[in-house]
Amino acid sequence: MDDLDELELVERFRRGDDRALEQVYRRWSALVFTLALRSLGDRGDAEDVTQKTFVSAWTSRTSYDPAKAKLATWLVTIARRRIADMHEARARVRALQDQLVRFSDPDDMVQSEVDLADRLLLADELERLEPDARDVVRLAFYDDLTHQQIAERLAMPLGTVKSHIRRSLSRLRSRLEVGHVAP
Repeated sequence: MDDLDELELVERFRRGDDRALEQVYRRWSALVFTLALRSLGDRGDAEDVTQKTFVSAWTSRTSYDPAKAKLATWLVTIARRRIADMHEARARVRALQDQLVRFSDPDDMVQSEVDLADRLLLADELERLEPDARDVVRLAFYDDLTHQQIAERLAMPLGTVKSHIRRSLSRLRSRLEVGHVAP
């Protein structure tokens, strides 16, 4: 693609031309996916980041200034932010998993002197989750199944399982922080 074609593509993209979005995606999605996969090491997460990158680019397309950076550079910048977001989300999930594991093992509960009220609060908060989300969280943290195993067992798409876990852990964290349970 020569510079004139790229300039035209950029302008069509900025105006909201769906076909331009399709061309932009075809041209740079492999680059975004590769960056995400190398950083995250998980194909599903890399696919999520790729999708989020292009959704962000599309929704903020009018803010793109071709005088400041090439479209590819702008997309890579967005991708890096989405990758960082994914790393942060993983860290939050790991922290909550550690907390849930502490509350799930009765022997560990005695050793760590976890307050019975905290355990009951966590059980109550789990019960407040919607049924699908509750099932996913229990399989992930109490049965220690992988996301893929949960998806197969519940006949759910992998992305749905991951979304349930992220949203549920976020809700649990918010509720537990309000109750002064989470650190």
